[in-house]
Amino acid sequence: MIVKLIKIGDLLKDLLEANLVLTLRKWFRLFWTTLLLGTGASLIAGLILVGMTDDFHFLEVSKAGFNLETIIFVVLAGSTISVVSQMGFFAYLIARYIAMGFLRSKFLWDVLQLLLVAIVFFDMIYLSYTSFAAEGESVLSYFILPTVLLLISALVSWWKVKATNKTAFISTLFFMYAVTVLEAIPALKLDNTPSHIFMLIPLLVSNAWQIMLLHKLVDNKKEAPVQASK
Repeated sequence: MIVKLIKIGDLLKDLLEANLVLTLRKWFRLFWTTLLLGTGASLIAGLILVGMTDDFHFLEVSKAGFNLETIIFVVLAGSTISVVSQMGFFAYLIARYIAMGFLRSKFLWDVLQLLLVAIVFFDMIYLSYTSFAAEGESVLSYFILPTVLLLISALVSWWKVKATNKTAFISTLFFMYAVTVLEAIPALKLDNTPSHIFMLIPLLVSNAWQIMLLHKLVDNKKEAPVQASK
């Protein structure tokens, strides 16, 4: 156990000293741009949901109507969700670095990530159905949200591949899908679709922004775009 802790400490030390370390200016830029994008996405989504549905009760904003209280609630919720997204992002970077240090194989890490994506996909369907389905209700409707999230994650992953290289696809897919779902658990525990939408939209926007900006912020040749030979 002590040896393992020492190894983890060494890996974290390497993370801080290696090329993955961002400068203070870059951290500052990433934090504020992500915060602004996440809050903006929450504000737009929140106001639309309040206006379109009476079933939106995330943070009880539905009771406030279109007024200053609504805007304050939505902005505070959006900024909080954005910070949650950033915490998840940096936790993922550290977890990936530690996992690669232990597994010593990108292939095994990719297989593990795909397995976790499949597990999260299944759990979203199974747990939602067993928790919220009425007697006799079909399970098919509970495929919609996980499938949409998976398609969005795949689209962002394809975009990441275009910006960098093909090895980034699985890691991006895992982050955009599995990590986003974990971050959205407080809303997913509710049987309320507007609440799901309100939390997932800023999470997806924030996570997509962070993962797409990563290769521009770190001095990591593995994240550098592959230049086509002419």
